[in-house]
Amino acid sequence: MTNSDNDITVVHVMRHGEVENPTGVLYGRLPGYHLSDLGRRMADRVAEHLAERDITHVVASPLERAQETAAPIAKAHGLDVRTDRRLIEAANVFQGKTFGVGDGALRRPANWKYLTNPFRPSWGEPYIDQVVRMMAAIGVARDAARGHEAVCVSHQLPIWIVRSFVERRRLWHDPRKRQCTLASLTSFTYRGDNIVSVGYSEPARDLVPAHLLAGARPVKGAPAPSKGYGA
Repeated sequence: MTNSDNDITVVHVMRHGEVENPTGVLYGRLPGYHLSDLGRRMADRVAEHLAERDITHVVASPLERAQETAAPIAKAHGLDVRTDRRLIEAANVFQGKTFGVGDGALRRPANWKYLTNPFRPSWGEPYIDQVVRMMAAIGVARDAARGHEAVCVSHQLPIWIVRSFVERRRLWHDPRKRQCTLASLTSFTYRGDNIVSVGYSEPARDLVPAHLLAGARPVKGAPAPSKGYGA
């Protein structure tokens, strides 16, 4: 391993594929939530997309949906899926509940105390804590794949928060404006130990249900979705 400034390493941080969740609960860190058939197709699609890339390290959150998303990517490169708990979903007090005003957790006054500070946020893991753990996990993946490429499979909110931090945007945000669809890749390119660019791509976009794309909007100051890596 070398720390030369000429070393180029790419760490692709991938959101898992669609999850089987017929009751529509906020599953968070709960065990037992696996990829749906469509989610497995998304994972296979990204594995095909990355098949010719120089992937030497694959790591995932310990949650089943992340492990299952990482599996075909690792298999395509003859690798094992490693696990890093720092890639896990953000903690949330509404985990296991439906989340809505008329028929979910928000209609219960006892839950309103959790909504007092959206800047922290008061209902879950602080944004800055997510930044710290995600940056640490990505850094370990960078070191493991130095001079090559790595894939880290994680979850929408932690991915969006760490990208916002790297791109120097505020961490509190409108969830409807996150640019992080199912099975998308947020790719950090390093020269040595320094991030020099961030790219975003959606290899499985045509498989994502339309209603999950409808709210996605371009992010001011962020690269537009593309089939490349923006590396």
